[in-house]
Amino acid sequence: MNWETTYEKWIQSPTLDKELQEQLNELKNNQLILKESFYRNLEFGTGGMRGEIGPGTNRMNIYTIRKASAGFAKYIESFGEEAKNRGVAIAFDSRHKSPEFAMEAAKTLATYGIKAYVFNELRPTPELSFAVRQLNCFGGIVITASHNPPEYNGFKVYGDDGGQLPPAAADQVIEYVNSFENELEIEVQSEQELVEKGLIHRLDEKMDQLYVEQLKTVIVNNELVKNHGKDLKIVFTPLHGTALVPATMSLNAVGFENVTVVEEQAKADPNFTTVKSPNPEEHAAFEYAIRYGKEIDADVLIATDPDADRLGIATKNENGEYVVLTGNQTGALMLHYLLSQQDVPSNGLLLKTIVTSEFGQVIASSFGVRTIDTLTGFKFIGEKIKEYEQTNEYSFLFGYEESYGYLIKPFVRDKDAVQATILAAEIATFYKTKGMTLYEGLNSLYDQYGFYLEGLKSLTLKGIEGTEKIQAILTNYRQNPPADINGLKVVTVEDYKLQEKTSLQSGEKEQILLPKSNVLKYHLEDGSWVCLRPSGTEPKIKFYFGIVGETREDSIQKLDSIQQAFMEKIQLLV
Repeated sequence: MNWETTYEKWIQSPTLDKELQEQLNELKNNQLILKESFYRNLEFGTGGMRGEIGPGTNRMNIYTIRKASAGFAKYIESFGEEAKNRGVAIAFDSRHKSPEFAMEAAKTLATYGIKAYVFNELRPTPELSFAVRQLNCFGGIVITASHNPPEYNGFKVYGDDGGQLPPAAADQVIEYVNSFENELEIEVQSEQELVEKGLIHRLDEKMDQLYVEQLKTVIVNNELVKNHGKDLKIVFTPLHGTALVPATMSLNAVGFENVTVVEEQAKADPNFTTVKSPNPEEHAAFEYAIRYGKEIDADVLIATDPDADRLGIATKNENGEYVVLTGNQTGALMLHYLLSQQDVPSNGLLLKTIVTSEFGQVIASSFGVRTIDTLTGFKFIGEKIKEYEQTNEYSFLFGYEESYGYLIKPFVRDKDAVQATILAAEIATFYKTKGMTLYEGLNSLYDQYGFYLEGLKSLTLKGIEGTEKIQAILTNYRQNPPADINGLKVVTVEDYKLQEKTSLQSGEKEQILLPKSNVLKYHLEDGSWVCLRPSGTEPKIKFYFGIVGETREDSIQKLDSIQQAFMEKIQLLV
């Protein structure tokens, strides 16, 4: 079926939602956008789906939400009545249509006889993970597009452990989702009717209180926080998202009383009007926080993304200027603090992703802690936590990824920026008692372990042509692996799609014991590495770079030169 036929099916549907009908009428002369909206079905991948809001099969709307929810419902049905009775917890963030999409998911599930527990207001993604575990639900759903632009929304699916569905389970859900050929024909009962049947329940502040009680356990040194926490000056911004209440509530509960909230960004705002991007990975997102920090001479600035699963921090450098730390740098500070300030079990474990800095592995090794790498995506870290919880082979100590996601305590099974906020405040307090900033603390780790630096470049390539270009880049590098990058020999190639690690010197191949993923990683002769990975949630291809140098200047120079040389060749393929 071509896109025009699908479009006609929608525009002629007598039951089409009035708002979507009006939007299609406005687009009737815009063939390019109509084609983008209907040329394919919005892909339901291993983490759910994400896309622009609007009419069409390739957009986020009540019909694509129903289709995704119906597929998840069929998956739950396959496990019998007990699974249906355990139900699904549903949360949503501050984006356009998030409350409506959450209720649409709940109504779809409930129409299938599956209990749905829906938060009455926006909540963080990690609290959804917590609620799934607390309520012993069979699964969970979060309506969020994380840190994407305002025109996006998304649908993420969770298993009964509170983690995002791992690949095997996700593949089954995808099959069920794809079995529905016509999303317009999926019928749902009314909210009132389903509430009266006892199939839709509302979750309120009681769950918040339970979550905050667990958040208190994140503190490592209660005496430190009790005696000095009130002296730490914190600026906090939720970037118009969901973290305001749980973050400020938990900070105050453990003893951090001196918290200044960026008022302009405290209100939930689906347009994220004060920032170009509501992403704590972007330094520009800290503009308001830095302004506040200068006014009160803050020790640490903390920002969380809209669904509160990512955290960024800024601290003063040697010149007294606020600088935003990278996800790898923050992770290194957190890891070292956790391992140095408490007893470490002999089977302690660090979990990180293949594109996360080796800085963490080196720190962990110095404390006798094993490091295991996973594919990119926190669902893989959550999957490993569950595995080792069952086997008792390892004790989970910390999990993180370079993209500003951290998990300290496994009462949540996804990255948790609220947990990370509490730990970041404690670490800042620890260094303040030593007369040091977090920046100086980080430098002390570099002096001890080496100057690890990482870089990330990306290309945004939208639409059908963009998707084809991204695949062409990966195909080119897979079929023609570079012999060197910026004059440094490539010694090992890791192809996660083929699940092979190849030594270019000996030709020996080693199996990669991770799920298939369209990712390529090149290890260079000096210990540096370069990785290519298409984004699973955005029309982007990402290029990761990792190096280690003898000095800061050496590291900066090496990183800049490798990035520039590599990206110049990539541009020739675009």
